[in-house]
Amino acid sequence: MLLPLESCAFSAINYQVQRPNILFGAFAFRISVVAESCAGDNLAELATEQPNPNSFEIDKKSTLGILKIINHDDHLVPVAVAEKIEQIAQVVDIVVNSFKKGGRLLYVGAGTSGRLGVLDAAECPPTFGTPPELVQGIIAGGKEALVRSVEWAEDKEIEGKREIDQRRVCEKDILIGITASGQAPFVIGAMKRARQLGAPVAALSCNKNSQTFVHADYRIYIDVGPEIITGSTRMKSGTAQKLVLNMITTTAMIKMGKVYNNLMVDLVPVNNKLVERSKRIITLATGCDKNTALQAFENSGRKPKIAIVMVLLGIQEKEAVRLLEENDSRIGLAVEAFYRKKSDYRESPQ
Repeated sequence: MLLPLESCAFSAINYQVQRPNILFGAFAFRISVVAESCAGDNLAELATEQPNPNSFEIDKKSTLGILKIINHDDHLVPVAVAEKIEQIAQVVDIVVNSFKKGGRLLYVGAGTSGRLGVLDAAECPPTFGTPPELVQGIIAGGKEALVRSVEWAEDKEIEGKREIDQRRVCEKDILIGITASGQAPFVIGAMKRARQLGAPVAALSCNKNSQTFVHADYRIYIDVGPEIITGSTRMKSGTAQKLVLNMITTTAMIKMGKVYNNLMVDLVPVNNKLVERSKRIITLATGCDKNTALQAFENSGRKPKIAIVMVLLGIQEKEAVRLLEENDSRIGLAVEAFYRKKSDYRESPQ
């Protein structure tokens, strides 16, 4: 929707960026005026709001041509993420520290960014066996915003603050504000309140001058460049955010002992597929046969991690549980402790 011309304070208009086109020239000129000149609107300064030269006249391309353009730009996303590995690692270490203190990870976002946070949070319990409250996704507009657009909800800063108060955020927790443009008042309100309560706050954004960075202790800026469809941040920006969130929770869970080698040993077998996966994980981790894996799975209370320790060390369920509890819930450390104690016993004078 075009804003009325009288509501705009015009800046210089760059005619050179307008490609001559008899059919679309007037339309292109008018869009330029609105995008670059409205007082109080800084969208024109945001990288995600710039026209992408790679997709100019994409509407004239064939289906195959459109897909190739989209796929070409999608290849740029993991490269942009790779450039910020050190910043991501810093945030992961804060997340792990929060977990070890009994704290939680809270994602806050609006629109696509909020949905991605909720998605990542929802996938942690079945994948890593975590309680639902350990990783939480907060989205502007609540549950309704997960299935339909409630984009206006992001404009209420007070609602973001209220969400933080309702969850009784404290210094043990960590909050990550997720935005593409970095302007959502709902997210900024939540970040402000979390900081006031002593919680470390991180910001993930795809714009260098994100307003969320002002209110963050840790900043992750992923430069994905302009979107294929100008301003459609569900595309490259959303893909970048999904990659980063995957990295944060997966790495944190590995550090918390939820993975052995590269196996998800703390998964919750809540359906037939996950029951079969659990038994296969036991077999892969120990080298045992299927019958041994099945017996250990059942004797462990259907907990793959405990079953693996039982098979690896030839011990009963109670001892496996004790070893894990004494060794940060990590299979590798539990196995080392078992053999170290056994070795010490052999070497001690009788």
